[in-house]
Amino acid sequence: MKYRIVHTTNYEYESTISVSHNRVILTPRDGAWVRSLWHRLTVHPAPQWSVKRNDVFGNLVHVFGIEEGHSQLTVTAASQVEVRGQALHAKVDSPAWETLVADPTVRLNGDHSDLEVVPFRFRSPRIEPSELFAHYGRASFAVGRPILEAAAGLNAQIYHDFKYDKDSTDAQTPIEKAFALKRGVCQDFAQIQVAVLRSLGLAARYVSGYLRTMPPPGKERLVGADQSHAWVSLYCGRELGWVDLDATNNTFCGLDHIPIAWGRDYSDVIPFRGVFLGDGRHKLEVSVDVCPIE
Repeated sequence: MKYRIVHTTNYEYESTISVSHNRVILTPRDGAWVRSLWHRLTVHPAPQWSVKRNDVFGNLVHVFGIEEGHSQLTVTAASQVEVRGQALHAKVDSPAWETLVADPTVRLNGDHSDLEVVPFRFRSPRIEPSELFAHYGRASFAVGRPILEAAAGLNAQIYHDFKYDKDSTDAQTPIEKAFALKRGVCQDFAQIQVAVLRSLGLAARYVSGYLRTMPPPGKERLVGADQSHAWVSLYCGRELGWVDLDATNNTFCGLDHIPIAWGRDYSDVIPFRGVFLGDGRHKLEVSVDVCPIE
């Protein structure tokens, strides 16, 4: 499946802004089941300087500065991607989850893939593993259960226990509060799921991306479409590698999911952040369009 994606962020300032510096993570990532065909970032007004770099997790980061008066800032990220999907489900053979639990001695043996896994086993700025989350996860992670089956069980557990409610939390809500409320949005569900998996000793990363805007004929529209989405990638051993799961929609990620970036939690992959010098309030509008290409 091929998609065309247009993500537009528009700031309107109450008064003229003299300087703004911004950091953007909006470039789709290549991976085992996704290939980025092309990407273009357009900024208006044109920045005086800009740089591109990869962060520690391999996400492409655009940084730019506008250092002349402006009352509006529009950033449009246009992309085309090819999604092949994972073709995974709970019944696919997989190792018992305990065999993948973190070893405190962390035997690396010079394998670079191990170095990619280690940062996602431990605490991060917004996620603190704890017995609270481990206790919740044990309902799905019974002794000896295959990791894909257990992960699918946790997916379903969160899907049924939590209510999708855009008014209950915001981007700064601690996951402990969202967990207590049993309400939130995809960001909350993904971070809670990461917390549960890490609390059980597994490696899990937070993934930001997009969902297909319009469902195929006969299929229900997924929750979170028309906006940025979030899900979890769980390390399932050397043979299976990283497996992506979407608790908001109780599914393994497939042809409808397009990853943009991954990190330890939301703070590592915020799509747009910046600072500006000026007075007054500002108005923010974001639109995302994900269209399949025949």
